[in-house]
Amino acid sequence: MQEDSDQLRLDRQVCFPLYAATNLIQRLYRPLLEPLALTYSQYLVMLVLWEGDNLPVGDIRACLHLDIGTLSPLLKRMERAGFISRSRDTSDERRVLISLTEEGHALRIDAASIPGALAKSVGLDIEGLEVLRDQTRALVTRLASEVH
Repeated sequence: MQEDSDQLRLDRQVCFPLYAATNLIQRLYRPLLEPLALTYSQYLVMLVLWEGDNLPVGDIRACLHLDIGTLSPLLKRMERAGFISRSRDTSDERRVLISLTEEGHALRIDAASIPGALAKSVGLDIEGLEVLRDQTRALVTRLASEVH
């Protein structure tokens, strides 16, 4: 019986260090994003849009693994802030397209220093960050296939 209860120790869980790391990384991002008036979640949306503008909400949702109940209010706040615009797809009125405004495009220049600043605060070199990113990405891919 003791062996079973050991499996329930917090330090034996894979979920906890991932959860803690996510929370701590978001805290590191906060002062970097504050001058841009972006939250961490908004920054992730901007990263997606800087790669490919004028995207359907569903594509952004799938890329970030967010549910629509989380993403919709986030996009509305970003639109009110002037970073994005939302419009109906003329070929399919059910789809909403998200586009960057001029201000949203311009924000990319100000955000360019963020990855380097985060790397410095984490204390890993670029190679170390790339290895960590690749391992984490592989985990996300495996988990996403189990969830969907």
